[in-house]
Amino acid sequence: MRTLLIVDDEKNIRLGLRAMIEREYPDVYRILLAADGNEALETTQQEKVEIIITDIRMPGMDGISFIKRIAGFTPKPSVIILSGYDDFQYAKEAIKHEVKEYLLKPIVRDELFGALGRIEEEITRYEEISGRLQASDQYREALRAATLSNILLQNELSEAEVAERCAAAGLDEFDDCYYVGLLKYTGSGQELFKGEEFLQREAQKEGTKLVYFEDKNDHLTLVTEDEGFFQGLLEHLIGKSSAVFYIGLSERGQGIGRIGSFYKQARHALKYSLLQQHARAAVIRYDEIKGREQVLHVPVDDIRKLANMMGTDREKEMKSLLVELLDFRKFNGVDICSLESISKHLNEMVFDRVVHLYGEESVEILKMYRMAGNIYNFESLQDYFHSVESLLFQLNHYIRNIRSVHVEQKEMGKAVQYIHENYNKDLNMAIVSNHVSLNYSYFSQSFKEYTGENFVHYLKKVRIEKAKELLLQTNDKVYEVSEKVGFENPKQFNRVFRELEGVTAMEYRLNRSLRL
Repeated sequence: MRTLLIVDDEKNIRLGLRAMIEREYPDVYRILLAADGNEALETTQQEKVEIIITDIRMPGMDGISFIKRIAGFTPKPSVIILSGYDDFQYAKEAIKHEVKEYLLKPIVRDELFGALGRIEEEITRYEEISGRLQASDQYREALRAATLSNILLQNELSEAEVAERCAAAGLDEFDDCYYVGLLKYTGSGQELFKGEEFLQREAQKEGTKLVYFEDKNDHLTLVTEDEGFFQGLLEHLIGKSSAVFYIGLSERGQGIGRIGSFYKQARHALKYSLLQQHARAAVIRYDEIKGREQVLHVPVDDIRKLANMMGTDREKEMKSLLVELLDFRKFNGVDICSLESISKHLNEMVFDRVVHLYGEESVEILKMYRMAGNIYNFESLQDYFHSVESLLFQLNHYIRNIRSVHVEQKEMGKAVQYIHENYNKDLNMAIVSNHVSLNYSYFSQSFKEYTGENFVHYLKKVRIEKAKELLLQTNDKVYEVSEKVGFENPKQFNRVFRELEGVTAMEYRLNRSLRL
């Protein structure tokens, strides 16, 4: 039985989630509850918790602070975060800390059970792999990789603490010289790293010491004392696969306690893979890009224009502005932070604003929105551009539809009001559609969608309702009532009255008077 911890400051949510999970998975989870981050941290220090479902916004220690505090746990619990829709920007911070799943409130049962299913599969795989590793010579290397992975995820560790942990795991053999490389590859390249220990074999061929692990962004992090190993690895990879491979490479490191800063160098260098054109593989060296000018000027006015055009027919102008904003040539030779700043402003001024104001139209748009929120979700600047362009036009179309519906609802409201004010006159659909300046056919369809009835039937109902009032409140003759509510003659009036009420107008009046 796995131990699952639910953390939320709202008692009803804690209890509701527990009941939902226990009904779906009887005798699978031992469920613990905590009302905030402090209580949750205390629980995880006392109990071996494998899965955590936590809210982000909580009093005291919030969800993000709690996630940071458990980052160094071994094994680390699998975390699902819960968030209200308006917390999406806040939730991005949590996603950086290897959160397995992100769910929006209110929680959808199928999404929660799907997340738990995926985590269960991952834990099961991890347990199977751990069992095999412990029984083999590879256990030492796996332990070294896990130690290094945990160290590089904890920015608050001092140089001395890092050196001590590395020494305990046998990583101090790199103390005199090491390079950190981050390998990024397309999906098809992943097959090369499954099954046999491909990387270790390559290292042994070259007589090179190597430690590697997969980081939270699915990049392979490699540490070796041989700088030439990385270029040789790329050459081997492109001979084995049609995938695209890039390596971000740090400067030469000395002192294993400082490995965190060299990991950051490699990570920064790898960002420039976005700007690689046509190359199937490249080693991007930090010492070649570290001196680039940091051009932080962002064309805010152009981005504001783009935001203002949302919901209009100016898609050609919008694309032209987007092409100018993300012109590949302007980023050559400058620091990648310039592109990051433009992406950040696009998110905040255009996409976040639209989604916040109008909500999401569909799960598909929300997926596109999340994807476009981080330029490093893409293989290249061109891929990022196409994703942003697609999201921009999808949201533009969505806003136009919303505004069109709003105008249509307003016009239909005016049409209904006009009918109620003029039911006693010679009235037909052509007269009413002209009154609200809408095309006859379009008006007919829209009116039915708005009222649930076609125009003729709706007008009959209005007239008969008014007739019923006159029959009970006046002494007018039936033919006089018929004329006052807009019917051509008493015969037509009686036919429609009986059609809607089941009796004639006279029978209706008589029946009601007898009841009184």
